[in-house]
Amino acid sequence: MLKSVTVKDYMTSAMITMKPHVDIVEAAQTLLEYRLSGAPVVDNHNRVIGFLSEKDCLHTVLSAVYNQDYGDLVSDRMSTQLKTVHPSDNITDVAEKFLKDGVRMYPVIEKDVLVGMISRQSVLNAFCRLSATRPKK
Repeated sequence: MLKSVTVKDYMTSAMITMKPHVDIVEAAQTLLEYRLSGAPVVDNHNRVIGFLSEKDCLHTVLSAVYNQDYGDLVSDRMSTQLKTVHPSDNITDVAEKFLKDGVRMYPVIEKDVLVGMISRQSVLNAFCRLSATRPKK
């Protein structure tokens, strides 16, 4: 049953994004405010050009502690090695991809444009909802 469910069924289209020119401290505050482990970095055409994670922000924390340097921008710390999924991808395949890649969320890209996000929690939600409809033993 889970094999017929797609990313589109469980992704969120209301998402927080970052711009590359934003100060990293401001970006970290946004992640904290919205309780996010990361967010896609987009250009002016909503194309994903990177991803900023909590881990990326920790580099700035260490730089601030050791060098009193708070001057990083999102573009200085974001990851540009993007791991993404498509809205029509099967949720089971995405679950396997989560295990392999070790990330917490994927940007959902369609025609080179960000259309949503899917998290590990979204996949678990799909599993729990579908499990609730299975026949009881």
